[in-house]
Amino acid sequence: MTGHRHHRETIDMSGSDQKNLLRALAGAAALALASTTACTAASADDAPEATFSWLGTSGWRVDIGDSTLLVDPYVSRFDTGLAEGEFDPTTELTVDTDAVDEHTAGAETVLVTHSHWDHFTDVPHIAEATGARVVGTWTTYNLARAFGVDTAQLAPVKGGEVLDFGDYAVEVVPSLHSRNANYSMAFPGYRDEPPERPETIADLPEGDTLTFQVEVDDGPSVFFMGASDFVERDLEGLEPDVAMVAVPSTDATHAYTHRLMEALDHPATVVPVHWDDFESPLENPVTAGLPDRLEKFVDEVQQVSPGTEVITPEYLTPYTFD
Repeated sequence: MTGHRHHRETIDMSGSDQKNLLRALAGAAALALASTTACTAASADDAPEATFSWLGTSGWRVDIGDSTLLVDPYVSRFDTGLAEGEFDPTTELTVDTDAVDEHTAGAETVLVTHSHWDHFTDVPHIAEATGARVVGTWTTYNLARAFGVDTAQLAPVKGGEVLDFGDYAVEVVPSLHSRNANYSMAFPGYRDEPPERPETIADLPEGDTLTFQVEVDDGPSVFFMGASDFVERDLEGLEPDVAMVAVPSTDATHAYTHRLMEALDHPATVVPVHWDDFESPLENPVTAGLPDRLEKFVDEVQQVSPGTEVITPEYLTPYTFD
């Protein structure tokens, strides 16, 4: 989404009676000023308040007025052995329903950047519990169907869509998944049709990656990443006020921070995500899974985009942005 552009029209008036003309202009100006003041006040009063609460990993709860939007909500945070260096692809999928219900109640829309377990596992339960609509890739669509989510709640997207939800709009942007030290990723692949119900984390492939830009009515534009790679050309013109940026775990992606800040036109605020140990409890202070990578990323942002404020988030803490 790009910024709003306004134009002005000039009307030339003439007449022989200058006094009457001036009186008419003065009266019109007074009425216009009163009308503008009233509209501005009404607009300010009617603008929905938007708060952004980090759910860990790349997950967010966004409350906009009476509406609740979720991005990559993963609250179950079960142990796969990743933090101990003993990663087990056969780890069974487990949903902590109490925790998920506590932090996602009232959701109307769920945006899923990709289908890995640390982004998707809790989504089918949320859809069932809240009736929320799930927006994601074709793979996300088919995996959700495998869990029994009603197709009426599923909105498959590719990138380029701009979806209007009333108090906010969502622009879907095609993207890329992060690369590991082997220039690959965990669980690549797609699901072109609903599989058997997934049982393990390996049953949830990446299935393409998206980013989302949420523009709040009379509020900030906020860019959400779920993985640390991107296509520069696809970010042209977005120019978000705030960017929730995934911290890369390797240097496999060339000049990641520099290219990203340039592509996003140096956002006023950057909030790093996906740097925490997402198998530890959802409690503050945050346990960093990638402390060195987080520090490096923050330093790089400050070097290449000195006018950008970096906010390192805490869990479940509501943030507001201008």
